[in-house]
Parts: sequence; structure tokens; C-alpha cells
Amino acid sequence: MFSSGAVKLLSGDPTWQNLTALEYHYWTQPLPTWIGWYANLLPAWWQQLSCALMFAIELGAPCLIWGGSIPRRIAFASLVALQTLILLTGNYCFFNLLTIALCVLLLDDAAWPARLRNRFTSAGTVRSVAWPNWILAPIAALVVTLSVLQMFSLSRLGLEWPDALQTLRRVASPLRIVNSYGLFAVMTTTRPEIILEGSDDGNTWAEYEFRWKPGDLSRAPAFVEPHQPRLDWQMWFAALGRPGQSPWFVIFVYRLLEGSKDVGHLLAVNPFPDRPPRYARAVLYQYTFTDLAERRATGHWWKRERQGLYLPQVSLESFRRAP
Repeated sequence: MFSSGAVKLLSGDPTWQNLTALEYHYWTQPLPTWIGWYANLLPAWWQQLSCALMFAIELGAPCLIWGGSIPRRIAFASLVALQTLILLTGNYCFFNLLTIALCVLLLDDAAWPARLRNRFTSAGTVRSVAWPNWILAPIAALVVTLSVLQMFSLSRLGLEWPDALQTLRRVASPLRIVNSYGLFAVMTTTRPEIILEGSDDGNTWAEYEFRWKPGDLSRAPAFVEPHQPRLDWQMWFAALGRPGQSPWFVIFVYRLLEGSKDVGHLLAVNPFPDRPPRYARAVLYQYTFTDLAERRATGHWWKRERQGLYLPQVSLESFRRAP
């Protein structure tokens, strides 16, 4: 968790440094929820305050884990609160649930109600056993040292870590004790969205509707966690690049043109249920959440602006002619 906060600050992304990242996060994340739509309505000062609190939790709470019972309870409460808010505003499969489950280990036996403790102990009493400092201190020093080596590079300054520390990092790296992993180290500030279309004549086009990702402007962002709909999730990544960077997407379009039932079942709405279309194409739009006035006027959760073609018109014949 500490690394997640640290890599955000070290990435150089201005939205994290000026605390504006949450002004984009709720609607640019892969699969938002309808609660995320409401969270996006909060004023800018609240978003900045929330961002500051997030940093306080991600950077401060892990340090409390090494303290006594009270600091660990504070770490538990703050980490669980953060993960719950993330869970409510976005779909990250079982990621948040797994983190919450790990946080339970921060609570000692005395933190649980007596009735619950008695149920799981034969004598009805619990003796708390604390690890001695001569064990905890070296472990904490090792974890902190490895974290600093992993997350802080001196190459920008034209310097290198001493050979002994580099050897320590090289030996410990395969053990995966620490890493620099962090969600949204660089915040996306736009939401390109791929809309797949089919046509029988190349003139009139009908849109395919995915189950979870944004498409129909009037469909509310839904909850799908702890399941991760792989296709919908990957469509978010595909939209950030070009078709050549997501070769699976071209194969996906080819299978739809073939009329693959297995591929068709991954979609919520297939506008060609009886036979596949002759042509397909992918259009790129920029999506954003509507505001409260727009939602009341139109009933839409999203608004969009066409950017151009992501994948030009293709057919089975064009695929087969391709070298």
C-alpha cells in the first residue's frame, strides 16, 4: 500500500502532485459504478481533500502496522475505509476484497467481541503474544531498505546505490518481498471508448453493446465485482492505443464476422442475432460523465464526442486477402 502512494508521487504526474487526480479518476477508470458518477459531482475542493487523505492513508497507515495494538487498529480502520470507497466507486474484481481480508490480520484477539473470542477459544481467555523488538526491528529495517531501493532511483541525479545495496536488491527481488506496483501511477485524464459497429451494406451501421463497459449513454454504470469481465476490461486498454497494440481486438472482430456464437455471447446486445454482418468497423469516441443538469434533462449517464475511426471498415474477404 505504501508503494502505491509513493509511485504516484514519484511518477511526476501533475494530477497527483497538485491533488486534482480524483477530478478525472471516477469517469476515466476502466469500469466505473453508478456511485462513481455521484462521487464525480463533488466539488473540486472536496476532490483535492480526498486525494490528500488518500495519500495520508497510503503513506501513513503502512507505517502504523509496525506499532502496537492501537496503531494497528488505526491502520486497519483507515485502510479498510479506503478500500471500501474504491470498491463502491469502481469495479476492480476481488482486489479490494482481498486487501480488506489481509487487513483483518492487523487486529489482535482483544479487538474482537468477547462472545466471538469465547466461541473460538476453549478456555474463554486469550493471551496476547507480542513479537520482541529484536525480531521486529531488523525485519522492519530490511523492508524499509528494500522499499527505498525499489522505488527510488538515483540515476536521474547521475548517481548509483552502493554495490552492497544493489546486491541486496538483486538477491531479494526474486522473493517479491516489496515492489513498486501501484494502481494509476499516472492518471488518465480522458476516456477514449471503442464502439464496435456492423453493417450489411456499408452505409447503415448498428452498434454492438458490451455488457459492462460504457456504450449506451442511458445505461447506468453497474457493479460487476468480484467478477472481472475480461473483454470489457481489455477494451479500456485497447482504446488507449492503436489496433496494432491490441492484436486480440482484430481477432475478436474477425470472429464476430464469422458468426462465432461463443464470442457473440460475450456481448449484451448483438444487432445481428440471426447472421453476422458483412462489414464491421470500430469508432473512437471521447466519453465523459454527464452532470446533474444533463442527467435530469436527458436521462443519460454519459455523453460522448466522436473522434474518428479506430478500426476502418473490414470484412471477412478483406481479412482473408490480408498477407
